[in-house]
Amino acid sequence: MGALGYIDGRTVDLKELVIAMEDRGYQFGDGVYEYTKVYNGKCFALKPHIDRLYRSLRELKIPAVFTFDEMADIHERLIAESGIQNGGIYLQITRGWAPRGHAFPEQVIPCLTMTIRPSNFKPEQWETGVGVISVPDERWLRCDIKSLNLLGNVLGKQKAKEAGCYEAIQIRDDKVTEGTSSNFFIVKDGVLWTFPVGNLILKGVTRTLVMEKILPEHDLSVLEKAFALDFARKADEAFLSGTTTEIMPVVTIDGRPVGDGKPGPITRKIQQSYQDMIDKECNLA
Repeated sequence: MGALGYIDGRTVDLKELVIAMEDRGYQFGDGVYEYTKVYNGKCFALKPHIDRLYRSLRELKIPAVFTFDEMADIHERLIAESGIQNGGIYLQITRGWAPRGHAFPEQVIPCLTMTIRPSNFKPEQWETGVGVISVPDERWLRCDIKSLNLLGNVLGKQKAKEAGCYEAIQIRDDKVTEGTSSNFFIVKDGVLWTFPVGNLILKGVTRTLVMEKILPEHDLSVLEKAFALDFARKADEAFLSGTTTEIMPVVTIDGRPVGDGKPGPITRKIQQSYQDMIDKECNLA
């Protein structure tokens, strides 16, 4: 029992060699992925994750060969067979196997692989907050697709790690877009700001829950508007949102304190409401 994989209708040990050498995901990054958190043996917000998966598949013209119910069943199977009650499930669909060539191959079958692992997150970071650095946004121009092409994100995250920070927020045309694996919000004079949805950011599931469910609950306003790094540095509060990150207070940007250098009251409200949503959906309350 423990970390486990799935491919071709069967669960496998993660050390088992199961990927075809000429799989297009392996050779071209030609595929998409999703990551869903598991709390108390239940997937949180699975439907919006799978809905986004289907959108990514459509954008890349990869056939969707699994229904939502089939996807949900596989998630439940991985949880049951692994015995993992708190962790995360990574799901990847590639265009499939074919002799190497840039154009789409004909009559190819998409390949689904999945893994489940226990969580290894540090919960104290939610309490104390984290530091971020700023880096140039050097990704491609279809960041709205959750594709396997993550080298720009990887390089940014590595820079953050080397700087002793949790995340790197990315700058394109002098505007803050998002983190390497999270969306980014600031609070200024009681109003939230975040980069608008479009091709330059991923429309995060957690971001959507915050904006559509949590902010109305607290009568909070949000501006989907691009802003400069200097404006972010002068914010009263800042936080990251994401499936793994959840709601993470940001207390420094490039070594400079945000506000008073502590998680702010609005961030705390959003953080608690998000936890309440998890508790309700996953029977933790």
